[in-house]
Amino acid sequence: MGRKVTLATCSLNQWAMDFEGNSKRILESIEIAKKKNAAYRLGSELEICGYGCYDHFYEGDTLLHSFEVLAMLLQSPVTQDIICDVGMPIMHKNVLYNCRVIFLNKKILLIRPKMQLCNDGNYREERWFTRWMKPKQVEEYFLPRMISSITGQKTVPFGDAVLSTRDTCIGSETCEELWAPSSSHIAQSLDGVEIFTNASGSHFSLRKAYVRVDLVKSATAKCGGIYLFANQMGCDGDRVYYDGCSMIAINGSFVVQGSQFSLDEVEVLTATLDLEDVRSYRGNFASRARAAAQLEPYPRVMADFSLSKDDDIFLPSYEPVEWRYHSPEEEISYGPACWLWDYLRRSGQGGFFLPLSGGIDSSSTACIVASMCHLVCQAVDNGNPQVLTDVRRIVGDPDFIPQNPKELAGRIFVTCYMASENSSEVTRNRAQQLAEQIGSCHQSIQIDTAVSAVIGIFTAVTAVVPRFKVHGGSPRENLALQNVQARLRMVLAYLFAQLTLWAQGRPGGLLVLGSSNVDESLRGYMTKYDCSSADINPIGGISKTDLRAFIRFCVDKFGFTALKEIYDAPPTAELEPLAEGQIAQTDEEDMGMSYEELSIYGRLRKMMKCGPYSMFCKLIHTWKNTCSPAQVAVKVKHFFRSYSINRHKMTTLTPSFHAENYSPDDNRFDLRQFLYNVAWTWQFRAIDKQVTPAHISHRLRYFKFIYFHLGFILQ
Repeated sequence: MGRKVTLATCSLNQWAMDFEGNSKRILESIEIAKKKNAAYRLGSELEICGYGCYDHFYEGDTLLHSFEVLAMLLQSPVTQDIICDVGMPIMHKNVLYNCRVIFLNKKILLIRPKMQLCNDGNYREERWFTRWMKPKQVEEYFLPRMISSITGQKTVPFGDAVLSTRDTCIGSETCEELWAPSSSHIAQSLDGVEIFTNASGSHFSLRKAYVRVDLVKSATAKCGGIYLFANQMGCDGDRVYYDGCSMIAINGSFVVQGSQFSLDEVEVLTATLDLEDVRSYRGNFASRARAAAQLEPYPRVMADFSLSKDDDIFLPSYEPVEWRYHSPEEEISYGPACWLWDYLRRSGQGGFFLPLSGGIDSSSTACIVASMCHLVCQAVDNGNPQVLTDVRRIVGDPDFIPQNPKELAGRIFVTCYMASENSSEVTRNRAQQLAEQIGSCHQSIQIDTAVSAVIGIFTAVTAVVPRFKVHGGSPRENLALQNVQARLRMVLAYLFAQLTLWAQGRPGGLLVLGSSNVDESLRGYMTKYDCSSADINPIGGISKTDLRAFIRFCVDKFGFTALKEIYDAPPTAELEPLAEGQIAQTDEEDMGMSYEELSIYGRLRKMMKCGPYSMFCKLIHTWKNTCSPAQVAVKVKHFFRSYSINRHKMTTLTPSFHAENYSPDDNRFDLRQFLYNVAWTWQFRAIDKQVTPAHISHRLRYFKFIYFHLGFILQ
């Protein structure tokens, strides 16, 4: 009797609404799985249409084309003699569900709708889908004629059921169901399910990988069993990057770890596992046996098929592997780089244009492009034909083969130092040196003529001449003179991006890259429609603290020694006149807070859900050794005033790579109003009550905060 099963899980670089490309990648993954002798193939969530279709899910066309792809898969010889598990949207009784379709040899075995939808952070699944609210119940789903004519079936089971083969039992979860407190795998395991599958559309965030790993490890350690996790990878058309990281685990141990960052469009992981290991593992838990004996069973869909072979005694089984995590610096190097590559090759443009100032932020963006060039060259060296085809199309040379990352950067990356009279030679030289080490096509231009022309137009109309603060001007004049420089840099960036390749006799244009970090976006420390207003921004979701660590990493990783001076220099926008040739303006002084403080404010505001009063109550303890309660109050009030005054800038924020969970991105992740009462009168008064009366002890304030959050009233 066979007991060893070979299973496959896949990471595919799917693209929302790209039914042609998506179907080809699905077929390729099934073909690879069969070549590796897999009997079951699992794909990622909504892989047929792509996860990020958003309001396209409302369109009947999306459902139609998904069924057309399913029909093609059912008929393909590639899908025969292997159980295929694919994801697509399906409407049942006029209700739209996010579904798994499990089929074998031109027969649909089960349509399993998602039972827990994700509706936080970047996710809005409840906008389009309804969760299946009938646990352990199935209904008959009437197949469209295009499917019925292939399968010969009029109806198929639709609902919360498990699949029984001749040798084992398989249960499905979809993405959020692994994260939910009432995960399906718990009840499924008690009902004898030995193989769990999870099709996921889980996006990348810094330091997130361990969460998925811990959840899968915990599920199999507690319940016993085999767990297949399949996650999408790549940029499927939006701000988020799906980082793959598919995996296979058994009884609390991992046997296969997939790539977290890869330029491959198809990755198939397989493992041969012994079902007897699951059975013996579970046999040791008496408490599990008692719970299983009284569990209401799942409906079972029978499949006359075996995952195992009779003669498998000499088939080698798994060996546990130690999970390897990437450091945050590696995640910054690889994640945005892979996202940029997908965006570039799918946008049809000829490369990137970056205003390179010689500071931490624009230098970090440049290093991410350099990292992308390294990944591309590595993929070409490894024989990836799709990457080479994309490279040749982008550079417009059918015979081009990049010999090294520096050569590739010279063909697809243009940097430009945009100097004004307020710029220093120090930053000009730093930008030049970094560009040379990366290999970008670098330019240095002077924008003073354009600045003078714009101010001249204003003076001609109003008959007044605005002056900088150091020359006796008011704060409004000073800010306006800074903003005109920043906004003209944006105009010039787009001019050069559109015409640089034309000037070289090459077709296409360049994508303008932004370089505003997540902390500056949170604080609003940027000029609206300045050079942070770009086509895409790879560092828009990354904190200044992490970017500084990333700069140090790049010195060792890529040998960019120019970064040492950039790391040591104080951050500055260089928009005010120099003092005897030296920088007189620094970002942290202008902001009235440090970047480290900004990261703390950001996490408390978004991740800990703190308003002004709650933030104050937490920070009087966090900063008790450095700040008095009154000083904390001043800091918190200043942050919230600055945040609310500048919130309107988030409505125009450049689409940014999502990396940090306190991102203020207004598009989907952080939905708040952009017009505030910036005085925060009621909230700030609550803070003032805690710091004004000198006789109120620190301990009393602490307990009042605790009682408030427990729902009690302190008399």
